[in-house]
Amino acid sequence: MSSPIYLGVVGVGGVGTAFLKQLASLPSAPQLILLARSTQTLLSPAPSYTPAIPAADWATASSTPSLTKSGALTPEQIAAHLAGAPGRSILVDNTSDPVLASSYPLFLKKGISVVTPNKKGFSSDLALWKDIFESARQGKALIYHESTVGAGLPVISSLKDLVATGDEVVRIEGVFSGTLSFLFNTFAPASGSSSAKWSEVVSQAKELGYTEPDPRDDLNGMDVARKLTILARIAGLDVESPSSFPIESLIPEQLSSLPSTSDGIKDFMTQLPNFDAQMEEIKTSAEKAGKVVRYVGSVDMGKKEVRVGLQQFDKDSAIAGLKGSDNIISFYTKRYTNPLIVQGAGAGGDLTAHGVTSDLIKVLERL
Repeated sequence: MSSPIYLGVVGVGGVGTAFLKQLASLPSAPQLILLARSTQTLLSPAPSYTPAIPAADWATASSTPSLTKSGALTPEQIAAHLAGAPGRSILVDNTSDPVLASSYPLFLKKGISVVTPNKKGFSSDLALWKDIFESARQGKALIYHESTVGAGLPVISSLKDLVATGDEVVRIEGVFSGTLSFLFNTFAPASGSSSAKWSEVVSQAKELGYTEPDPRDDLNGMDVARKLTILARIAGLDVESPSSFPIESLIPEQLSSLPSTSDGIKDFMTQLPNFDAQMEEIKTSAEKAGKVVRYVGSVDMGKKEVRVGLQQFDKDSAIAGLKGSDNIISFYTKRYTNPLIVQGAGAGGDLTAHGVTSDLIKVLERL
C-alpha cells in the first residue's frame, strides 16, 4: 500500500473556494491537514495528523473540537507542520501573497511539493526563480504552476513540452489578460463598430467583475508583464524582472498617483472620462489603417526582447477576432512555423482552480 499524501491549502478566496470544491470531488484526494485563511488557520493536530479537515465542509470544520485552531501562521510554521506529517506533503498556495511565494524554496528544500496560481514567485527577481527550481531539485520535490498564465489553459505545459522535446522557441505572442481582452474587444470590435467611450467600457468591465477592485491594477500592464516574464524564462531567456522591459501603461499619467483607497478608486473612475479622447484617437488611427488595436505581450527570442503594450492587427487576424474575455497565446518555433495556438477563457475562479487541481493530480501521480 502506498504511503498517504498530506495537503496544506493557503487561501480560500474565489480560487481557493473553487479549488476546495474540486478537491472534494476527487476519488483519491490527499489528506487535508492544514487550511489557512488570512486571519485563521485550521490544523489536523500532530503527531497523529488526524482527523483530516473535510474539504467539502471546510467552512464549518472550525467548530470540530478535535481540530486545532490558530491565528495566521508564518511560512516557517506552515512548512514545519507539513514537514512533520508521516508521508509526503504538498502545499497549495491559492493566494497572490509575495511573502509566501518568496518562501517556496523553504518548502521545497524540506521535500514539500508546491502547486500554485501565485505569479509572484516565478515573475519576481530572477534569483528567486532559480532558487525555487534548485530547491525543488535538492528536496526531491515537485513544483507546478500552470495557472500562473492563462488560468486553466494549457499554456505553460505546452511550452514546457516544446522545450523539453528539443524544439526551439522563436517567438511568443498573444493576449494574456482577460480584462484587457474584454476592454478592447468591446471598445474596438473587429466586426462592426462601437460608439462606447473608453471610460464607459472600463466602468462596464468593473461592474461585471472583470477588473480588479482598482482597475489600474489591470490597466498598468504589470499582470501581463509577469506572465510574459514566466514564459520567457521557461523558453530560455533570463529576464531579470518584469520591470526590466517596456510596459505600456493605459493609466493616464495624471491619474496614476491617486491612492489605492476606495476614495482614490472613485476619483479615478470619475476623472477617467476626461481622457477618453486619447484612447479614441488610438482607435481611430488603427481604423484608418484598416486594423484594430489590441493590448498584447510578445517575446522575441532572437532579439532577446520582451514587450507589453498596444499593437495594431488586421481585422481578420486571430488576435483581432477574440470574443469576450478570451486569451490567445501563439508559440512560433522551429517546428511550428505556423504557430501552435492556445486559446480560450483565461480568467475566472473556477477555471483557475481547474488548472490548480489538474496540477495537483499530476503531482499525486508522480509522488
